[in-house]
Amino acid sequence: MEELDEQPAEAVIPGLGRCGTHIGFDWGPREFLLYETRYPPSDKAHLETSGQLSFLRNDEDLFSPVLRKLFNESHGIFVGLQKSEEEATSRTRKADLVRVSKNYRSVLQACMQEMHKVASSTRDKFQSEKYSEQLSILSAMELCWNLCEILFIEAATAGSLLVLLLDWIRFHSSEIDNIAEEVLQSESPLQHERFWDLITAYVLQARMDEARQLLAKEAAVTTSTRSMCRVLDDLLKKMPTFGSQTLTEFELKWQHWREECERHLQCGTFSSSPQMETICKVLLGAEDTLLEKKDLMGTWYHFLVSQLLYTHPTVTLAEIHSYAQSCLDIFSPGDSSSEPLDNVLLAAFELDIHQVIKEFSIVTNNWWFVAHLTDLLDHCQLFQSHNLYFGSNMREHLLLEYASGLFSHHSLWQLGVDYFDHCPELGRVYLELHMERIPLSTEKKALKALRICEQRQMTEQVRSICKTMAMQAMRNRRLGSALSWSIRAKDAGFATLISDRFLKDYCERGRFSDLDLIDNLGPAMLLSDRLTFLGECDIGVPGFTPRYSF
Repeated sequence: MEELDEQPAEAVIPGLGRCGTHIGFDWGPREFLLYETRYPPSDKAHLETSGQLSFLRNDEDLFSPVLRKLFNESHGIFVGLQKSEEEATSRTRKADLVRVSKNYRSVLQACMQEMHKVASSTRDKFQSEKYSEQLSILSAMELCWNLCEILFIEAATAGSLLVLLLDWIRFHSSEIDNIAEEVLQSESPLQHERFWDLITAYVLQARMDEARQLLAKEAAVTTSTRSMCRVLDDLLKKMPTFGSQTLTEFELKWQHWREECERHLQCGTFSSSPQMETICKVLLGAEDTLLEKKDLMGTWYHFLVSQLLYTHPTVTLAEIHSYAQSCLDIFSPGDSSSEPLDNVLLAAFELDIHQVIKEFSIVTNNWWFVAHLTDLLDHCQLFQSHNLYFGSNMREHLLLEYASGLFSHHSLWQLGVDYFDHCPELGRVYLELHMERIPLSTEKKALKALRICEQRQMTEQVRSICKTMAMQAMRNRRLGSALSWSIRAKDAGFATLISDRFLKDYCERGRFSDLDLIDNLGPAMLLSDRLTFLGECDIGVPGFTPRYSF
């Protein structure tokens, strides 16, 4: 019977905290250790405690049903990547790695959707806040992973880089959808106070079709602005987008289009409509105008992409980092303390993948993100020259940490085995140590662990598992099971001890409870003399008397 997840247990510790001393604590591999020290409290006041101890977990995410799906499904992607890498050719390698990255993000997105449902449906306020916090972490993971996919895996070139960044912003910006819902579901959208905000927001994300549809509605109703709407519509329609043309052709078209926008602004084409004049300034990338509309973007990285869209659409990977820091400083002036997520994104724009991994390790409380992203980027050959001082590279170190965490869960430990298998330096050593520490709570679990060890020829661990299960069976007076496990462990001494117990039981009860097992020992009876005696004698015949007395 499989173990079930449950809330941390409480245990009453008699006298804990009542001796007027400080309480010390430390994290173990799987538990929280609490102990009394010899140091008295610094103040003279003494508070009696209830003597209750709550067992805490430092790997709580492992016990979330939604996040367990993330761990299970990403495991299959990880294993598939290791196998496919051996067959990949240089021609298909990049496309395969991009596909794997998108698969990881699909799993993340599915978990985000499920976590949102769980957070919305629960009535417990504490649990709802907990799910919402986990959802925000998953969102940050997907946001950063998507950016790393563009910058490191796709390694997008000039022109296509901005196209991908626009898709990134559109996917991760919900502000515009909230405005659209508010405006379009109102009784009179054209009269709504945020109607022009919605058009501007669409333009900031280069969603020209949606912006033009709203302009068409304005032109159909308001005759005084109809001609201006048509001119602005024409500018939105003509805006060049990077595609199959060469970079030179695109830059030439974009420069001509920009000159046309500037001419209309200088001639005062939109002077009688402040809203349309503002949109024209946005098309020219006017920094002050973009900052006035920063509430429509919400984040500095949205501001970055919108600014590049209308000032430098052919930005390259080598150039983007200088724009990123500048946009952060402009978007949040006077704010010297940056958020952890901002540090991750800045490190990504600076193409410093080691700093990305370091910063995100601070943001999240599990190793899933950094372990899988590092493994994927290692397949992109981005970590070849970075070895750690204690004997393994960064990829292996993070995979070892992640797999070690999986081993603290009663069912996810089986996933950890495959991660250790793909750590060539220290994976075998870690696996041997963790297999020895698995709590063998059920025979089914023991058989799984045994099969894993046998497949990897881990002789000592096989013997340890069998001896542990034999001892458990012996304590529960299940002699047949104990004998079977001791034979499997090839433990002659323990097999002899159990054989003696069999014979003693026969003397006391006049029968054997596991006669079929003894009758079918086969070559295993040679493990010990006493076992040979049991196997050779026809103990099933009435009147059999063993030659030994007890």
